[in-house]
Amino acid sequence: MSLFSRRHAALTVLADQLIPARPQRSGTPTVTQETALRHSAVWACLRLRADLVSTMPVDVFRRVARRQVEVPRPPVLVAPGATVITTNGDRVDLGEWLYATQMDLDRGGNVFGLITERDGMGLPARIDLVPLADVTVVIRDGVLTYRIAGTKYEPHQVWHERQFTVAGLPVGLSPVAYAAWSIGEYLSVQDFALDWFGSGAIPSAHLKNTVKQTLTAGEASVAKERFKAAVEGRDLFVTGSDWEYSMIQAEAAGADWLEAKRFGIGDIARFFGCPGDLIDAAVSTGSITYANITQRNLQFLIMNLGPTIIRRENALSRRLLPQPRFVKFNTDALLRMDPQTRAQTIKTQLDARILAPSEARELDNRPPFTDQQLAEFDRLYGVPRTQPSTAAATGVTP
Repeated sequence: MSLFSRRHAALTVLADQLIPARPQRSGTPTVTQETALRHSAVWACLRLRADLVSTMPVDVFRRVARRQVEVPRPPVLVAPGATVITTNGDRVDLGEWLYATQMDLDRGGNVFGLITERDGMGLPARIDLVPLADVTVVIRDGVLTYRIAGTKYEPHQVWHERQFTVAGLPVGLSPVAYAAWSIGEYLSVQDFALDWFGSGAIPSAHLKNTVKQTLTAGEASVAKERFKAAVEGRDLFVTGSDWEYSMIQAEAAGADWLEAKRFGIGDIARFFGCPGDLIDAAVSTGSITYANITQRNLQFLIMNLGPTIIRRENALSRRLLPQPRFVKFNTDALLRMDPQTRAQTIKTQLDARILAPSEARELDNRPPFTDQQLAEFDRLYGVPRTQPSTAAATGVTP
């Protein structure tokens, strides 16, 4: 099916078919949003990105005198809605909702939901997600409408987030769309492997009679049919000492299959912006050394995941909160440090008077020092006092 259809100045886009058509050859599988999930690297990239985005704490702030002050989250950012529209109207928490929406954004480039409730300010109070396959986006004479499961909706009734947008297109694209060729190659060799090892299929081979120098057409035909019937039926082929079987392409085909799998994983990791080592893919990209895991996560956050987080923050802030409130994902959850690096960072902030001791203890889920603890510190380590020479020079009484 064509991606776009233009009739009478109209543009229609099927949200789940944003993969460009390509010439089909015999044995070549069709890549769709669903078949792409058979690729282990596709699933690993989708899972990694959705896991990280959905487990980051989400905070709401407002600006007061050039300072950002944290405020309580509205109910829509606690339990946004349902991931499946049902009659009982159950909601899911924000983590599950973010996981489902990030999955759709990464594999389809879009996420859609029906705004079924609004608060007193007219902002969305409940968003029930819908499958990509049920959505059609239509622009006719410059007017945008949505058709979901056959029902027409106006833009103010639909929650629509986009990713990887291009000019002139009302929907976003996805890495699966761009990677269709690479995924198709991988699925082709995967089907070959399944046929070979699961269905008794064999590569080109040579069945040779070691006794007779020549065979009549009838004898060759009978031997061939008997052998094929035994192999296709996964049965035993019984013969004497006069036949020799050689698999001509087995070794080469197996090597090609392994090579295609290896390079297929590397391609997909690049399309999704997930470094190969983060999805346990053995991809040779040269030698890169990081001082600690924090630096590795920081590079992944800045270069790969950061733009996605910013786009989601903007979408949630603009459509769910009254101005000047805004949403921020707490990326510190991703930048978890090892104990030594964490201790050094906190000490540096304490020495520079950026962090108070009570705030530092709160980071470790500890209460502020009590008077008894402070007295114990004074007894064990003494009370720091200003040197007399310094006091005389400055005129300050200790």
